[in-house]
Amino acid sequence: MDAAPLHHDVADGPPNGQAYWLRTADGLRVRVGHWPQTGAEKAHGTVLLFPGRTEYIEKYGRAATDLAQRGFDTLTIDWRGQGLADRLLADRRVGHVGRFTDYQMDVAAMVKAARALDLPQPYYLLAHSMGGCIGLRALMEDLPVAACAFTGPMWGIQMASTTRPAAWALSWSSARLGFGHHLAPGTTAETYVLAEPFDDNALTRDTQMYAYMQQQMTAYPDLCLGGPSLRWLNGALVEMAHLARRPAPDVPCLTYLGTHERIVCPERIMAKMKSWPAGRLEMIQGGEHEVMMDTPATRARVFDGVAAHFAAHRHTATSRRSA
Repeated sequence: MDAAPLHHDVADGPPNGQAYWLRTADGLRVRVGHWPQTGAEKAHGTVLLFPGRTEYIEKYGRAATDLAQRGFDTLTIDWRGQGLADRLLADRRVGHVGRFTDYQMDVAAMVKAARALDLPQPYYLLAHSMGGCIGLRALMEDLPVAACAFTGPMWGIQMASTTRPAAWALSWSSARLGFGHHLAPGTTAETYVLAEPFDDNALTRDTQMYAYMQQQMTAYPDLCLGGPSLRWLNGALVEMAHLARRPAPDVPCLTYLGTHERIVCPERIMAKMKSWPAGRLEMIQGGEHEVMMDTPATRARVFDGVAAHFAAHRHTATSRRSA
């Protein structure tokens, strides 16, 4: 585990943050970032923060600050194919993965790093969007956490009913006919926050948080990622369908969903949370996709709720630490 760059100037994270390079089981290089909690007392544990598609460690600097102020360390990751992790295509602007389950090798490397760094236990999962899809499978495969929380988890993707059959057919055939590396229809190679103005963006209602994301992309273009490949799309569709059929894991769960969600499928989220043992779904009135990066009032509500949820289930950690 070697030291990796961490762009403190745009992350706005807690002091003493550090990043590391890790090797996955299949030999890829991914990056993790650790921010310690900032209080004088012993940390309440470590939050394993699973980012969404296109995202990167620095984007969660402010989230780590919010968690640090509530007594938690944060460990987050650049998934394969994004951030400063190894990109999988010659055109680094295209989001790509060989198989969706390959992300579980990144999860395994992340948990191994948490243990090697002797980060405070228990561990907790906080996952956003695509990270919610990766996180749900990880939980089903016994991710060693005491409790979990999701924001806008990608358990389904919003698309018109007339478009869905074509998306399945085109993405399925792309890998078999050799064009799975092409961008999915309707997407571009430019990263969203630089391509779309703030007005009517689908991520946040907060101008300052949108500017925060734009500043990161402008300052460090190597972090940028555009639309997904057809192979990524097919892998995501298959994985989400598979996870929808499986029962929810018996891990205490809190999920936040904006009422103005336009990226992931609210119906899939509601269905999964309805069947989740000890699960609770909280709606954010007027919220968009990224409630951890919304208005100050919304962010306070989310991080207060997540911290209280984790604290309430700290006693469940013992049986999961050795998983």
